Amino acid sequence: ERHPPVELPVLDDLDWKLLAHLQKNARVTTAELGRQFDLSAPGVQKRLRRLEKHGVIERYVTAINREAVGLDLMCFVLVMLAHHRPDSVKKFRTGVAALPEVLECHNLTGEFDCILKVVVANHQELQQFTERLMKIGGVDRLRTSIVLEEIKSGTGLPLQRRPKSAR
Repeated sequence: ERHPPVELPVLDDLDWKLLAHLQKNARVTTAELGRQFDLSAPGVQKRLRRLEKHGVIERYVTAINREAVGLDLMCFVLVMLAHHRPDSVKKFRTGVAALPEVLECHNLTGEFDCILKVVVANHQELQQFTERLMKIGGVDRLRTSIVLEEIKSGTGLPLQRRPKSAR
């Protein structure tokens, strides 16, 4: 579960450059970052700890090629809830959070209430997944779209286009 930063930190140009570099390679050492940005390794560590403390850096992850581990089918599932009572919505959110196939879940405006990004091995697993999703409760209707080709996929934010107010 994501949380907003505790307080909005003031980010200087070096912070922005460090963040942009870490988005591309989170395994880079603090010594290498220090050499690249003319800082000591402890200086880099201090900046990174501050960015972590303020919630700017949420976590460090390893990106795994889903097809290399047999998850060949990616889908987007639009979900319409039957009820919008707080207890029903909470039950749905808790149930979806427990499904390992769901990579992302977003609350939407418009006709559907949520969109899920889902990965499974094949069509049979997709069918089993949708049956489990319907059993969570509170789901009225699903619309599933299978991804034919990933044109662009990434997690990097466009940090070079930061608003002037974020300085």
